[in-house]
Amino acid sequence: MAVKTSVSQKRNEQVDQKKSLLDSTQIVIKEALSKLGYSNEVYELMKEPQRMLTVRIPVRMDDGNVKVFTAYRAQHSDAVGPTKGGVRFHPEVTEEEVKALSIWMSLKCGISDLPYGGGKGGIVCDPREMSMLELERLSRGYVRAISQLVGPTKDIPAPDVFTNSQIMAWMMDEYSRIREFDSPGFITGKPLVLGGSHGRETATARGVVICIEEAAKRVGIELQGARVVVQGFGNAGSYLAQFMHEAGAKVIGISDAYGALYDESGLDIPYLLDRRDSFGTITKLFKNTITNIELLELPCDILVPAAISNQITAENAERIKAKVIVEAANGPTTLEATNILSDRGILLVPDVLASSGGVTVSYFEWVQNNLGYYWSEEEVSKKLYDVMVKSFDDIFNTARFHKVNMRLAAYMVGVRKMAEASRFRGWV
Repeated sequence: MAVKTSVSQKRNEQVDQKKSLLDSTQIVIKEALSKLGYSNEVYELMKEPQRMLTVRIPVRMDDGNVKVFTAYRAQHSDAVGPTKGGVRFHPEVTEEEVKALSIWMSLKCGISDLPYGGGKGGIVCDPREMSMLELERLSRGYVRAISQLVGPTKDIPAPDVFTNSQIMAWMMDEYSRIREFDSPGFITGKPLVLGGSHGRETATARGVVICIEEAAKRVGIELQGARVVVQGFGNAGSYLAQFMHEAGAKVIGISDAYGALYDESGLDIPYLLDRRDSFGTITKLFKNTITNIELLELPCDILVPAAISNQITAENAERIKAKVIVEAANGPTTLEATNILSDRGILLVPDVLASSGGVTVSYFEWVQNNLGYYWSEEEVSKKLYDVMVKSFDDIFNTARFHKVNMRLAAYMVGVRKMAEASRFRGWV
């Protein structure tokens, strides 16, 4: 009974944490709209998704039993255009998290000046404990459950936590069966042979790297030899560590869910990449590890939280020794910590800017699907660079002009297009 109680308490804590993400997002949106001179009516329209769908998906498991999964799809705003956002498979997915993430997607699209609003989806499951056949049945079942609300001109899904190009391929195939015609533009993050885009897999990490380069210029850090700490060694974190290593930086710390590695002279990143497993786990192979908390507080030039939310808080913000923080994860820094870091003169590049490379290249994929004409990796990289640099400049200049931190500036840039589109449509 005690075990059940502790599991229940942990779940309640996770739900409260996800709700706090939504609450803090709403606080910053309200402040951003107020700074821009919009009425409270606009905030009331934007503080929650326009649509929130909850579905139940029955799946025949390999043992013959049927298991029913709960899943969500949020569409935050379609004022600018169709909604866009990933689908995550995770045992801790909640309705509040999906809502918050859909709002963040709207902000990312506004920051990058894409013709989208934000969407997000999630299925409460643990894909690490499921077979490939079970994952395929679940993926197809999810598309059947939400098929009336999604499509190339309505809502375009994409990969997210624990989903990949194979899952996107199953989802596209199921949607094409339902609609009875091939629909590559229904979903992004597909394999290249099914209409995927070059550069999509590394897009988020490359976008973060561009933001690191731009931030380093602003504070006078030379990337060659700069000390970099990357929290997280999954898809984004591992590519980031690789790209920073290739740029000549010293990656002195990395971590996974089980601990962290630290070497003041620089870690052997190619060796670590070669030894990690499919979930980004590497620290189990080493004895002399440190904690994730200790990792965040290491003396360094650039800190990149690329793991989970609420890692830098009011409790540890005073002990952060980095000169620049670039958020690759969703919500790794609380609002209280953001203010503390800003007061200390630490440049923080917020998640809605730094991690917008993924949705930008997803947009490129959607455009290529609609055109039926596909670009080279060099073309995609050049277009991504141009978008990210412009977005960084817009937000940095907005922060300086309004004398606010980069997070509030990013929200101001991100909400403006949605607010104007809603006004022109006569919604507010």
